[in-house]
Amino acid sequence: MSALRRPAVAGLFYPDDAERLASQVRGYLDAAPDSAAHAATPTQAPPKQPKALIAPHAGYVYSGPIAASAYVRIADAAERITRVVLLGPAHRLAFQGVAYCDAGRFSTPLGEVAVDRDAIDAITDLPQVRRLDAAFDGEHCLEVQLPFLQTVLGRFSIVPLLVGAAQDTDVAEVLERLWGGAETLIVISSDLSHYLDDASARAIDRRTAEAICARRPDAITTHQACGRHPIAGLLQEAQLHQLDATLLDLRNSGDTAGPRDRVVGYGAFAFV
Repeated sequence: MSALRRPAVAGLFYPDDAERLASQVRGYLDAAPDSAAHAATPTQAPPKQPKALIAPHAGYVYSGPIAASAYVRIADAAERITRVVLLGPAHRLAFQGVAYCDAGRFSTPLGEVAVDRDAIDAITDLPQVRRLDAAFDGEHCLEVQLPFLQTVLGRFSIVPLLVGAAQDTDVAEVLERLWGGAETLIVISSDLSHYLDDASARAIDRRTAEAICARRPDAITTHQACGRHPIAGLLQEAQLHQLDATLLDLRNSGDTAGPRDRVVGYGAFAFV
């Protein structure tokens, strides 16, 4: 497979100029909370490499600083991570299960990223997995993660998957197939509450964050997180593999670049 999937939201969600994009992403990473705190001191053990991250997927002016809070956590593991399993919710097409596309490469203004077609082939026998190219047309949730990954990691491939209406166990089964070792990072792309007033959003997003950190998918609804289904699959796997979840950042669009009467919530989480 050599088909190239070009960016759909460059110039809309993030700059379409490579130099401006690189500068913006690097600025977010440099300003991220504890961005300089990951190098171990002589009295500290090296930080643990996250196995999975949850990061938001709105326009960078809104969610970029929060996403950076997740991606700085993998900087020390950049040489080890060579594959990223990337899951997010389908916003533009309703379907059942988990979808992949025929692309062999995804591109952003920062360059191209290869798709791990062997990994795709390893899950196509699962009944909940299907090829559905149309689901990827115009979809932003996976694309906006790529410039952060391109900036932090070295050479890596991706396994891009969109999740429709799916059972938690169906997503968990896909993740288990692709779990791998230290070379594999899992990234779940999701925003939190949508279009509530600031106070209401903070309250519901705090409950969602508590449920994620407690690894309780039953306590999260699609009204709390648009990526509820991929998050739930990850939480099941986190229980199985005994991963601890840490809240890294929890803000909303009113904190970054929007009004406070109608906000979208964003959270960043790491699983180690």
